[in-house]
Amino acid sequence: MFKNQPKGLLGAALANMGERFGFYIMMAVLTLFIAAKFGLSETQTGFVYSIFYASIYALALVGGIIADRTHKYKATIMTGLICMAIGYFIIAIPTPTPITHYFYLAITFFGLLVIAFGNGLFKGNLQAIVGQMYDNPQYAPKRDSGFQIFYMFINIGGFFAPFVAVGMRNWWLTHNHFDYNAGLPALCHEYIKQGTTMNPTELAKLQQYADSAVLNGTGANLDTFCASYLDVFSRGFQYAFMAAIVMMIVSFIIFIYNKNKLPDPAAKKVVAQNDDKSVKQDITMTATEIRQRIYALFAVLGVVIFFWFSFHQNGYSLTYFARDYVNLDVIKFDIGFTTIKGAEIFQSINPFFVVVLTPVVMWLFGRMRQQGKEPSTPKKIAIGMGIAAIAYLFILIVSAFLPAKEALSSMSADEISIMKVTPWVMVGLYFFLTVAELFISPLGLSFVSKVAPPHMQGLCQGFWLAATGIGNFILFIGGILYTYVPLWACWLVFAAACAISMIVMLGMVKWLEKIAK
Repeated sequence: MFKNQPKGLLGAALANMGERFGFYIMMAVLTLFIAAKFGLSETQTGFVYSIFYASIYALALVGGIIADRTHKYKATIMTGLICMAIGYFIIAIPTPTPITHYFYLAITFFGLLVIAFGNGLFKGNLQAIVGQMYDNPQYAPKRDSGFQIFYMFINIGGFFAPFVAVGMRNWWLTHNHFDYNAGLPALCHEYIKQGTTMNPTELAKLQQYADSAVLNGTGANLDTFCASYLDVFSRGFQYAFMAAIVMMIVSFIIFIYNKNKLPDPAAKKVVAQNDDKSVKQDITMTATEIRQRIYALFAVLGVVIFFWFSFHQNGYSLTYFARDYVNLDVIKFDIGFTTIKGAEIFQSINPFFVVVLTPVVMWLFGRMRQQGKEPSTPKKIAIGMGIAAIAYLFILIVSAFLPAKEALSSMSADEISIMKVTPWVMVGLYFFLTVAELFISPLGLSFVSKVAPPHMQGLCQGFWLAATGIGNFILFIGGILYTYVPLWACWLVFAAACAISMIVMLGMVKWLEKIAK
C-alpha cells in the first residue's frame, strides 16, 4: 500500500490515527453524555454539539494562519496535541450528577473549547505537510491515493474508539450493579424534575426500565435510583475520556519520532525567497493564478458544506435514531469484564467501512486510470454527493413506517420494543454514507493541496476545515427536525441538500478541471 509513496506518509498517518482514536472516543458519546449528565433535551444538546463541532473546524483556519505566519508548522502541530490532552483532562474530571449548578456545565464547555483549539492547531497543518509530500514530481501522480491512505489510517483509530467509550461506560455501570438502558437517562431527568406528576405512561415505563436495570433484582426505588443511575452513567463516560488523554500522548510520541522525516511547508517558501526565478514565478502566480485558484477552492467548499451538514448527523440525530428506534439488544457483546452495548457503537461502522473500502476504491480508481477513464477529482466529489443523497433516501423509506419522535412518549415499553427495527438498517445507511465520504473527504483534501498556492498551504487547508465547520454549525437543524417533524421529512431535508449539491458540482466540473491542471 505504501509502495512508491513518500517515506513520511506512514509516520504522519500513524500520528493522526492516534489523535483520531482519542477524538472519536469523545465524539461517539458526546451528545448522549451531555444529555445524560446535564438533562438537556435533544435540541439543546444539538446547539452544544453544533457549536463545538463547528469550532473544531473554524479554529483550523486560525491554526493555519498561525503556522503560515510563524513558519513553525511542526511546533504548531505538537502544541495542538498538548492542548487537546489538557481539554480531555478538563472534561474527564468527575463531577456530581444530576447537575443543578451551571458551573459544572461551564467547565465542560471550556474543556470542549480547549479541545477545539488544539484540534485547530493540529489537523489542518498536518494535512498541509502531507500535501507538500506530493509537490515532488516523483510523487505527484500518487496524490489522491496518498490522501486515501492517510484518511484510512484516521478511521482505524475511529473504528476502535466507540468500543472503548461504550466499554468503559458499561463497565462502570456493571461495577455499580446497574445494567445499560438507553432510555433511562432522559426518563430519570424527567422524574427528578416532575416526580410522580410526570406522564403516567412515562412513569410506568421508567419503573419497568429501572427494575430491569438493577442487577441484584431487588427492584428500584425511583427517588434514589434516578440520581444514582445518572451519576454512574455519566461518570463512566468521563472515565472513557481519560483514554483519549493516553492517545494524545501516543500521537505526540509518534510525531516526535517521525518529525525529521516530514517536509516543512515553511522551507519551500524560504527557497522561493532565496531564488530570484522562484520569486518571480510566485509573483506571477499571485497576479494571475492565485485568484482563480481561490475562486475554485471556495466553489468546492460551498458545495461540501452541505455534505458535512448531512454526514455529521452520525453523531447527533442519527445516534438519537439508533437509540430510539433500533433494537440494541441483538448487538450485545460480552467481553468478560464488561458488555459492549449501546447506540454509540454504530459510530464504529463508518470507520470500519472506510478501512475496508479504501483499498477497493483505490484499486477501482487505479484500474480506471490505466484505462484512461478515471474521473477527475471534482467529478468524484459530485458522485459522492449523489451517493450521500441515496443514503438518506434509504433511511427515509425505512422511517416512513415508524412513529414520530413525539409519539414515543405515549407508547409503553413493550410497544416501543416491538416497533424497533433491525440494526442492519444502520449498517446499510453507513455503508452508503461511507462510500460517499470516500469520494469526497480524502479527495477534497487532495484537491485543496493541489490548487492551494505554495505560500498558503496551511491557510487553504484551514479554509477546507472552516467550510466543514460551517456545515457543522447548522447541525442543530437535524435535532429540531428529528424532534418536531415526521422522521421521513427529517431525512428528506438531507437527501435534498446532497442531491442539489451534486447538481451544482456537476455544473462546475469542467471549470474546476481546468483550474486543477
